[in-house]
Amino acid sequence: MSSPITIVKPETPFRDVMDGASRMEARVLDHGFVALVDAMPRLVPEGQTADQAVVQAARVSYGQGTKQVSEDAGLIRYLLRHRHTTPFEMVEFKFHVCMPIFIARQWIRHRTANVNEYSGRYSILPDRFYTPTVDAIRKQSQANRQGGEETFAISDEAEERTAKEFLAFLKDVETQYTRYIDLTKKGVSRELARIGLPVNMYTEWYWKCDLHNLLHFLGLRMDSHAQYEIRVFAEAMFRLIEPIVPVCAQAWRDYHFEAMHLSRLEIEALRGLRSGGDGQIKSENKRERAEWEAKRARLDL
Repeated sequence: MSSPITIVKPETPFRDVMDGASRMEARVLDHGFVALVDAMPRLVPEGQTADQAVVQAARVSYGQGTKQVSEDAGLIRYLLRHRHTTPFEMVEFKFHVCMPIFIARQWIRHRTANVNEYSGRYSILPDRFYTPTVDAIRKQSQANRQGGEETFAISDEAEERTAKEFLAFLKDVETQYTRYIDLTKKGVSRELARIGLPVNMYTEWYWKCDLHNLLHFLGLRMDSHAQYEIRVFAEAMFRLIEPIVPVCAQAWRDYHFEAMHLSRLEIEALRGLRSGGDGQIKSENKRERAEWEAKRARLDL
């Protein structure tokens, strides 16, 4: 009895979106990195990019037809413009990341990826600590409780002393590593010995995410309000994927990352400006009013 299964190999020439590389790496901070280790689709028709997979998914109900690359770009831009996000889930990226533990704890809040982290239960943690430079120590923001803003002025003697005191504090904390190694040699279990280590130690993980959720992550973590240390990781990730999905990346910048959202109150304020009003929003919330003023300044109103 003959098999009902026939394997058909397409004759169309294909290209590797990573140009045959098994790893594309960007160095970040003092000991960190972001490495793109795989992408799906890995192979695309000659002359195209992984953007093609988004278009293919969007047109699945009636086939690809004879659409041109320019039409594909228009479709992608339409999808992003109108928040039709499902086709973007057909593209995936797998990263190998090495970052400080305190950044990993922010990062893991994005629960839309597959993650596997280096385990301190099974292995000795490497001797790597994040230490900012003396001119990069930030002061606590007065407007944002969870952030830092301007840096301590090294030209000011008192501020330079505070910055150096913070670096000395980090150095003292890092001495725990020597005790950690010594205790594991004396028989203390790795899973317990690790709990005395500081969060500026580096950890590693593999992180796999589809393009839709990756763009959401990047939109939050590349934002100027994000903590600097995670922002540089996000920027490195974007630089790695941009050549692979250039149309999606540009559309995302145009319609989301570098775009502006207006609330109902802000639209009403704009209408008020046109009719001679003061352009203020009707809100008692100070932050809402401050955000609207920032938007007005950006729009040169």
